[in-house]
Amino acid sequence: FPVNSKKPCRIEFWGDEIDSISTFETFSQRRNENLEEVEIIGLCTDICVVSNALIIKATFPEINVTVDASCCAGVTPQSHENALNAMKMCQINVI
Repeated sequence: FPVNSKKPCRIEFWGDEIDSISTFETFSQRRNENLEEVEIIGLCTDICVVSNALIIKATFPEINVTVDASCCAGVTPQSHENALNAMKMCQINVI
C-alpha cells in the first residue's frame, strides 16, 4: 500500500509493457480507478527511481509523476543530483 493511501495500487502489464496503473479493492481484487498522480520514493535515485519515473511518464504522459528527493539517495551526491535534474527535464515533479 502507498503510505498516504487507504487502497493499494496495481500496475498491470500487457506482455512487457505497462497497461494501466490503478487502485483496487483488497477483498474483491477489482480495479477502482486509474490514477491521475503517482509519487515515487525509493532507495537509489540514479538507478531504480529514475528508471521507474521515466517509464511511468513515458507510458502515461497524462499522469503527474512526483519524486520525493528526501526519501532517496544516489550512489554519489553528484549522481543523485544528476538523476533529479534528468527527471525535472522530463516533466517529473521533484520535491
